[in-house]
Amino acid sequence: MAKIFTKTKMLTDNVLHYCPGCTHGIAHRLVAEVLEEIGAEGNCIGVAPVGCAVFAYNYFNCDIQEAAHGRAPAVATGIKRVHPDKIVFAYQGDGDLASIGMAETVHAAARGEKFTTIFINNSIYGMTGGQMAPTTLVGQKATTCVYGRDPKFNGNPIRVSEMLATLDGPSYIARVALYDVKHVTEAKKAIRKAFQHQIEGKGFSMVEILSSCPTNWGLSPLAALDWVKNESTKTFPLGVFKEI
Repeated sequence: MAKIFTKTKMLTDNVLHYCPGCTHGIAHRLVAEVLEEIGAEGNCIGVAPVGCAVFAYNYFNCDIQEAAHGRAPAVATGIKRVHPDKIVFAYQGDGDLASIGMAETVHAAARGEKFTTIFINNSIYGMTGGQMAPTTLVGQKATTCVYGRDPKFNGNPIRVSEMLATLDGPSYIARVALYDVKHVTEAKKAIRKAFQHQIEGKGFSMVEILSSCPTNWGLSPLAALDWVKNESTKTFPLGVFKEI
C-alpha cells in the first residue's frame, strides 16, 4: 500500500507533554513542516522559552538552545549574529514574550534582528497555573483576576503585533489562529513567509498564533477553540500588520 502521508522529519518521535486540546502541538507541526519544506534540516537553531513549551528541545529535530525566562530574543540575537547562515527561530508564549521578555522583544524588533519569532498567544500563563497574562482578555477569568480582567485594576490586553508593526526594524508581522482547518492552513502560510523574510535578510519577522488553553480556561477542547474564534479574535484581529 502506498504511503500518502508521513510525519515531518523536523519533529522527533517523542510524545508531546501538552494538555488535551492544547494547540501547541499543531503549532509545532506547522513550524517543523515549514522548516523541512524550505530545506532547513541540519541548518536551523531554535530557542526554547520558559513556559509550556519549555521542553521544545524534545520535539524539534534540530539544535535547540534553552533561554532564561523572556530572554529568547536576546539569545536568538546572539546565535543569529554568530551564525548568520543559520535559520534561527524563537518559540515563545505570551507570558514569556509579552511580560518578562517584552523589553527583549521590542528591542530585537527595533534593531531588525534577522531571526523569526513564533509567538503563541493563549491569553494566560499556562505552565504556572493560569495567572493573568499581558494578553488576557477584558472580562476573562484567571487565578489572579478571579472575577475577570478589569481594566481599572489590571490594565488592558497588549496587542503585540500592532505595537511591533509601528517599528522600523520588522519586515513581517502577522497574526493567525488555529481554531479550524482553514485557519491552520493560513497559519502555515504565514509561518513560511516569516521564515522566507529571514532567508532574504529583510529583518525581524514574527507570527503571532492565537492558541487555546482548555485546562486553564476551564473549557472543553472544542469550547476552547470556539472561544478563540468568537472571543480572542475580537481583541486580537487576524491579519498581516507589516510586510516589506
